Amino acid sequence: MASRNCSNFFPGLTCSLFLLLGLLSFPAEAAIKKYQFDVQVNNVSRLCHAKPIVTVNGRFPGPTIYVREGDRVLVNVTNHAQYNMSIHWHGLKQYRNGWADGPAYITQCPIKTGNSYTYDFNVTGQRGTLWWHAHIFWLRATVYGAIVIMPKPGTPFPFPQPNREEVILLGEWWHTDVEEVEKQGQKMGLPPNMSDAHTINGKPGPLFPCSEKHTFAMEVESGKTYLLRIINAALNDELFFAIAGHNFTVVEVDAVYTKPFTTEAILIAPGQTTNVLVQANQKPGRYFMAARPFNDAPIPVDNKTATGILQYKGIPNSLLPTLAQLPASNDSEFALNYNKKLRSLNSPKFPADVPQKVDRKLFYTIGFGKDSCPTCVNGTRLLATLNNISFVMPQTALLQAHYFNLKGVFKADFPDKPPKPFNYTGAPLTASLGTSRATRLSKIAFNSTIELVLQDTNLLTVESHPFHLHGYNFFVVGTGIGNFDPVKDPANYNLVDPIERNTAAVPTGGWTAIRFRADNPGIHPSFFNFSDLHTHTHTKKKKKLTVYFDCIGVWFMHCHLELHTGWGLKTAFAVEDGPGPDQSVLPPPTDLPPC
Repeated sequence: MASRNCSNFFPGLTCSLFLLLGLLSFPAEAAIKKYQFDVQVNNVSRLCHAKPIVTVNGRFPGPTIYVREGDRVLVNVTNHAQYNMSIHWHGLKQYRNGWADGPAYITQCPIKTGNSYTYDFNVTGQRGTLWWHAHIFWLRATVYGAIVIMPKPGTPFPFPQPNREEVILLGEWWHTDVEEVEKQGQKMGLPPNMSDAHTINGKPGPLFPCSEKHTFAMEVESGKTYLLRIINAALNDELFFAIAGHNFTVVEVDAVYTKPFTTEAILIAPGQTTNVLVQANQKPGRYFMAARPFNDAPIPVDNKTATGILQYKGIPNSLLPTLAQLPASNDSEFALNYNKKLRSLNSPKFPADVPQKVDRKLFYTIGFGKDSCPTCVNGTRLLATLNNISFVMPQTALLQAHYFNLKGVFKADFPDKPPKPFNYTGAPLTASLGTSRATRLSKIAFNSTIELVLQDTNLLTVESHPFHLHGYNFFVVGTGIGNFDPVKDPANYNLVDPIERNTAAVPTGGWTAIRFRADNPGIHPSFFNFSDLHTHTHTKKKKKLTVYFDCIGVWFMHCHLELHTGWGLKTAFAVEDGPGPDQSVLPPPTDLPPC
């Protein structure tokens, strides 16, 4: 067998040929959908002045990707901007294909200026609304768009067929360059400036100055039903969303069908998607749709309301819109009750395959800490932690490092529980926090069932945290306020029809328990002991063949508040491969960006 040169991925590095344990295959009937994403800088005007922003194809928000379940998708991303770039396909499971997942320095190194990379992935077993966004620094403030996955031909929705659909992307807007805002915050060691506006499809609406023409409007006809595909692309804010005078019927979250329920407003955290049906059954007129933050923690947020307009056909623009009624910004009761209503459809065609038995239990505490910073305002820099560990981003992508057996990039020894128990949600703890900084991952056996309890703490302050797990969906089997009780609380778990999703909020001063099956793999582990060098030597007919193996797939898990992610509120799971030929990670593509 010939040798392989790995310099395409790591300049100056050569390695022996690695064994191909699985080959990429797509169903013969699947369509191939191709997209070209040109990342470029364009001037965009909002709130009375223009500024340069990073866009895809000159559009803000970016283009929507339309596919069907079972399609193969190829998105060629060419970076013309001055920033490094990577794109994450949020919620797509990328089975065996972490190379297409997108988080910079986790599964790939970023696409440098002037270079291209083709994300090649299959949409398998998923249908509904997901989204894509930049996954490096704060660039996703303007680099984001929707992914609409239609069911296979001839497969109806499990709810009344709408007359029309509309994508609703909720976001944030800063007067200044968001990358400079982030850098200034790092330099000071404090939270950076809040956004200056929220947006609906990139537009803040007429309640902001100079924004009459920057208002999203949706025309409807009386008696018809509309499907809204709502996405929270905001960097740092959970949002309420409502339309004046109109109820929503929630039918899907994070591309998973739900038991339908009616509500006057929805709560949607950064990273989440929600599909709702809206009936145009009110007196013909103009009605405000509105988005405003939910925040029940003692911290400042941008509390401004973005608005759009739902306008009945034939009604003149001169008619003043009816104002929308949103829950109070700190309405914790609404938030908890709303999330309790979310349940998986759990029908024969769309079952909820909830793990009933747990192979491994994890307990992660969420907190804040401080790091010495002599040049910062207070001599310290804020950190965010899981089990008192603030994650340090590597300079080499974790998946590439392990695939090519590069040593010293990370340790697979992330603790299953915090260093010592304490009264997690009691009085604020502000001293002797014991915070450490490291690049540590948790090693997970293939196909094992995992229960993870995420516990908010009062290390400096309590706060809500929406956590996103790459490569998987999970079931939210329980949630509560206060300290998780491992004896009493599991008795109240929903193991029948809990909501299945990829991003779930941990309530302020509370906990959330999730379960998932770790069946999205890396490379076959049976050839070696994990603690040994990652090589396997085989001798045949006096010829020595050395094949490099890596026994993991690397899947990122992080808070989807960009502020907290930047402070280190993240880790990753290193998932072993299974024994079968279709249970190992695929080889990296030849155009994978070099580190």
